[in-house]
Amino acid sequence: MSLTSSGSLTAWLTAAAHDPFAQVLAILLGTFILEDGATALTAIAVGSGLVSMVVALPALYVGIIVGDAGLYGLGRLAALWPAARRWAPAATRRDGTPAPPAGGWWTGPALFRVVFICRFIPGTRLPIYTASGFFGAGFRVFILATAIATLIWTTALFALSLRLGQVLLDSLGAWRWVGIVGFVMSIILVGRHVARMHSRN
Repeated sequence: MSLTSSGSLTAWLTAAAHDPFAQVLAILLGTFILEDGATALTAIAVGSGLVSMVVALPALYVGIIVGDAGLYGLGRLAALWPAARRWAPAATRRDGTPAPPAGGWWTGPALFRVVFICRFIPGTRLPIYTASGFFGAGFRVFILATAIATLIWTTALFALSLRLGQVLLDSLGAWRWVGIVGFVMSIILVGRHVARMHSRN
């Protein structure tokens, strides 16, 4: 999330201070752009009194879970594209979509574990969640795993951002928004650094 988009979300939440529907919409759109940045900014908005906790957390949960389901859906759409099927194993179902090889992580109890763990490892969700859709992994297990992981991760990041954001708001005075943008950018950069390290291993 750039400085401009960070400011835009904050400005939207400020402008919509008396319109919970507009706040929910802003938070949902923010999660589609960058989940962790939207979570941190929303927590800070709650700390500054711009948004109610009752509005903020459910909107974050819904936005992130819907985004994860969207990645699964993209995988399913790719499975219907003939060019993408060349990357899949030779076995296919009756409808022509790729059939997953037996015994992979996308079948049985391993699916829940892999999807759940991906929420906590930057850079793994896009390939794993779209592969889940591509191979037609059980959607109910997928959505349950991502929902539980989202409740844990998002709540923890929200609580941390709420606490640190309040410190920044209270201690930096006129420079508080500079500190807040720096805090959000730090979360984003750390996540990207971890993702790069993971991709090299």
